[in-house]
Amino acid sequence: MSGAPVRLLVVGAGQRGTWYSRLAVRTGRAEIVAVAEADPARRAAFAREFGVPAERTFASWQQLADLPAAGLASPAATTDLADLAAKTGIADPAAVAGPSAGRIADAAIVATQDAMHEGPAVLLAGLGYHLLLEKPMAPEEGAARRIAEAVTRAGVIAAVCHVLRYTPYTAVLKELLDSGRIGRLVSMQHLEPVGWWHQAHSFVRGNWRNAAVSSPMLLSKACHDVDWLLYLAGEPVRRVSSFGGLAHFRADQRPEGAADRCLDCAIEHECPYSALKLYVPLAQAREPHPNAEPVPWPLSVVSADGSEESVREALRHGEYGRCVYACDNDVVDHQVVSMELAGGGTVSLTMTAFTPLEHRKTRLFGTHGFIDGDGHSLRVVDFRTGADETIDVAAARAGDHSDGDAGLVAAFVDAVAAGDGSLLHSDVHTSLAGHRVVWAAEKARLSGTVETL
Repeated sequence: MSGAPVRLLVVGAGQRGTWYSRLAVRTGRAEIVAVAEADPARRAAFAREFGVPAERTFASWQQLADLPAAGLASPAATTDLADLAAKTGIADPAAVAGPSAGRIADAAIVATQDAMHEGPAVLLAGLGYHLLLEKPMAPEEGAARRIAEAVTRAGVIAAVCHVLRYTPYTAVLKELLDSGRIGRLVSMQHLEPVGWWHQAHSFVRGNWRNAAVSSPMLLSKACHDVDWLLYLAGEPVRRVSSFGGLAHFRADQRPEGAADRCLDCAIEHECPYSALKLYVPLAQAREPHPNAEPVPWPLSVVSADGSEESVREALRHGEYGRCVYACDNDVVDHQVVSMELAGGGTVSLTMTAFTPLEHRKTRLFGTHGFIDGDGHSLRVVDFRTGADETIDVAAARAGDHSDGDAGLVAAFVDAVAAGDGSLLHSDVHTSLAGHRVVWAAEKARLSGTVETL
């Protein structure tokens, strides 16, 4: 691309879409040139922040189907228009990729809600956009497969946002395993500590509370973890079983005297899941200023401006002020997954709400050694020498303190600029394989079976 900045279109200007956009701009090698977002206030705020002109702001992704190419090359490949129209829900096949249809950017970030990924992803791939797709790919396998097929037909670069692959911690751990430091990897034990208040925020009151509306929690929260464990193992899963359920956040666990809203609750002060305890102190800590930093997560999900007044108003009338025992949630708050790898190794994953919100914790058991990691450091025990070493990841990667989000976005920008998908740690087909493990685990949990992939 001759050193020109990578031009990005963003579909879905919510928390993740906005965050990935900021990270892309911070690389100094990308610019945001267009946005498609249904919510007018969110769309306007995004356009202001990134300087997107009015003619490049769209109320829906469907409006992108028939735009002039703005000086960009034609799409990388054509698609079956009738098939593509059927997948995107656009009635007129010619409007999907007709003679005048083109790209207004080099690549697109698709960060809509889980169930809304398929339409824009299939359309944009067909038009030749490279894709950065928020995880999960889709709530069900058919939609995810159609996305992967569209990417293959178009020949575009595409990655799902499995950001755990891109952390400095992962890089050090992967090097240890690949170098044979602990011999052959035999088993892994992994904890995903969701966090008590994070569960209440996202998976009881929030957008991912109900599997029919979003996806099963194992997919929405822990497909990261399954993808990461398979990345470390370097081999596919053969069989999977799972157990878990909704133990606490339900009506029969409601304490006596609890009200439907935290603002009205006589026992709110003693409840660990109080919305007042979570959101109001965050609002009070923000100093009102016209040049203040953007409202941080999770406050940004509750209130656009982050003021205490607007937060209290949202808790009075919105979803985030509801009692956690009086919501329409049905996703699990605890789950264990057991996996048998193709080579005979085993993996156990525990996902639970009842923890602090911390880094994942992982133990890896090899024929010649043992690794115990907490997201910050790695304890490595060598059975051959008896050496017991602790590796501080920050020190091992001096000068590189970026997190996985930043690492992924930087790698994607580099890959698009170079036209080289190998600069990414995975592709949509790798992600689809990990998703299939998640769907099999959820089937096993619901049916009490052992599923073979």
